[in-house]
Amino acid sequence: MPSRTYSLFRQAIRRRAQILCTYDGYVRELCPIILGHSQGQEKALTYQFGGQSSQGLPPRGAWRCLWLSKVSEVRLRNGLWHEGDNHTQPQGCVEEVDLDVNPQSPYKPKRRS
Repeated sequence: MPSRTYSLFRQAIRRRAQILCTYDGYVRELCPIILGHSQGQEKALTYQFGGQSSQGLPPRGAWRCLWLSKVSEVRLRNGLWHEGDNHTQPQGCVEEVDLDVNPQSPYKPKRRS
């Protein structure tokens, strides 16, 4: 049974909705791109376009890999969808892909967005 956080991330992918949440004590604004599991735990590859981070956030945003067990205060909201534009390497964040926003996903997701 997926967690409430996992369900909200899945809903955000399907609706192309932004997520506002807290991760490692920092408020983050992001769009979830890939959702699934790694090492038996829920995980998401996201594009963070606003908010804070321990590493700082470049002006155009950055890719972030999140353990969903560390995510709290999740809210979905309408707004521009952000995916980033630097897809130069395959993702290594999510081992078992459940959902991918990319309809031509090379990761063979279990479900379609």
